[in-house]
Amino acid sequence: MAASGRPVVVDIRTRRAGEKRGPEIPDGPDPLLRSVYGEILRDERLDQDRTLDDVARAVGMSKQYLSEVERGRKEPSSEMLHSVCDALGLPIEHLLTRAVRRITASRRIAGREASGTTLLLAA
Repeated sequence: MAASGRPVVVDIRTRRAGEKRGPEIPDGPDPLLRSVYGEILRDERLDQDRTLDDVARAVGMSKQYLSEVERGRKEPSSEMLHSVCDALGLPIEHLLTRAVRRITASRRIAGREASGTTLLLAA
């Protein structure tokens, strides 16, 4: 929360100045869950300074498939998501919680933009 006691929405996709990460969350309908999961997994992998190849080998999948999962182009099974999370040391419940937060934040942002309210995003 901000010093004023009001909540602050932080766009974690742009927390690193100048670094473009993950697919853009579109205005309008909610993003596909696979896109949100992929974005979170990619952010986690990059935060750990790990390569696609490193994580894919740990999971036992091709790096091409992992790349498509991260870009939201493939719909991984729950078992595959669990394996990738394990390889990243990310509890599956954290993936689910982060996904809910991102979707909720995108709805709030879209609602404020539709109402004309200005929203500042902290990096």
